[in-house]
This record gives sequence, structure tokens and C-alpha cells, in this order.
Amino acid sequence: MNAVVRNTVPDTAVPVIETRALGKVYSPGTPAEVVALRDVDMRIGGGELVSIMGPSGSGKSTLMNLIGCLDTPSSGQYLCGGIDIARLDAEERAQLRLEKIGFVFQGFNLLSRMSALENVAMPMGYAGVPREERLQRAREALAVVGLAERAGHRPSELSGGQQQRVAIARALVNRPSILLADEPTGALDSRTGEEILALFKRLQDEGQTVVLITHDAEVAAHCGRVLEMHDGRLHERLHERAGGGA
Repeated sequence: MNAVVRNTVPDTAVPVIETRALGKVYSPGTPAEVVALRDVDMRIGGGELVSIMGPSGSGKSTLMNLIGCLDTPSSGQYLCGGIDIARLDAEERAQLRLEKIGFVFQGFNLLSRMSALENVAMPMGYAGVPREERLQRAREALAVVGLAERAGHRPSELSGGQQQRVAIARALVNRPSILLADEPTGALDSRTGEEILALFKRLQDEGQTVVLITHDAEVAAHCGRVLEMHDGRLHERLHERAGGGA
């Protein structure tokens, strides 16, 4: 990765993530209709560390699913690296998701029978990367997160923080444009959580775009920008700790 730090989005920048009046309605036109997102406008540039914060039911998980190409909007537009998602069919969206977006989850989602190396290498199998290259890139990704010496260990032999580092390595291994982390410190103690947040900051310093989904204001404060969700609407909070955290 190139050593690039960018905590603001210049007007001339091509955003990695851009939404225009994005909306999502579940069960439209029925008594069970739920308006989850309302006219969300958002721009996130390359190399930013951004949090999307809000309580349960605020719409942040719906927004994460849309920007992660796990769901499609009911209205508005989403551009991922300048690509209009609405123009892609399901197979093309899945390919874009594989190539452009790395996911990190609260529960790690590692396969218990596989070693750390095998877990990290797995996404490249879906991308058709040859086995030797998969293993080499997996070793490099584990080294990035400080776990090169744990490559042969299974998840049960690793601490929670180490498991989350493996999950981050797995998310990085296809060299995505966007690292999307959903409550990545939620299953960790405070000290280990701080270490994971410091790792995200280091990745940002190396040019990686990182988006954290969280309900925790202390986690959000580690990010250069804080976007708050309330009742399906997005607002930006300005704070004094821009780019801080570690």
C-alpha cells in the first residue's frame, strides 16, 4: 500500500463511496412498511477512516448492507468507485463485492477447522487466484496484522483479538478499495479493542479506506469523520479528535 493519509474529501476527489438521495423501504405499500433510509447523501474518499454511528434501529446496518452491495436501494443512487450499482446485475454486484469490498464482523466468522493461513486465503479461491499465490498473499496479509507467526494456528488456539486480526487479514487479502467493519470491537475487551482500532488507523495511514459501523461513541471518536444515523437520516458530526486513535 502507498503511504497516503487523507482525512477530508476534496471537491475534486473521486469518492470511493458516494450515495445520492439513497433510500430503502422494506415491505413497501403494506401495513408492515418500514422506511429504513431516507435521502442519504454521503461521500467518502480514498484513504479515509470514517465511522457510521447510531443506535439500534437508526438505519446504520441497512446503510452498511447497501454500501457493501449486500442489498439494493429502493430509491436514489449508489456509486462504488464511480460505478453505478444499479447498472449491475446480481452476478456483477457479487463480483464487485469480491474485488472491491472487504468485510470484518463482530463475530470474526472464521472457519474453526481451518488454520489462520487457510482462513485468510479462502476468499482468493472464489476469485480464481492460483494456490501458491493465495498462500503467499495470505502470509503477507497475516504479516500486515502482526500474526505471521500464528499462520498455522486454528481459531480455537487464538485469542479474541488475534481472531479479529485474522479476520482483518482475510478482508484485506483481495486488496479491496473499501474495508467495511461492522462493530469490529464489540466482542473484545477495551484494551484489545484499542489495539484493533490502532490497526485500522495504521491501515488508513497506508492508504486504505476504512468504514466502521458502530453504536459506540468512543469507537467512533477514533475516526477522522463521524457520520451519525438517526431515524434513517445521516448527519455529520465534527469533533476534535480527527484522525486520532491510537
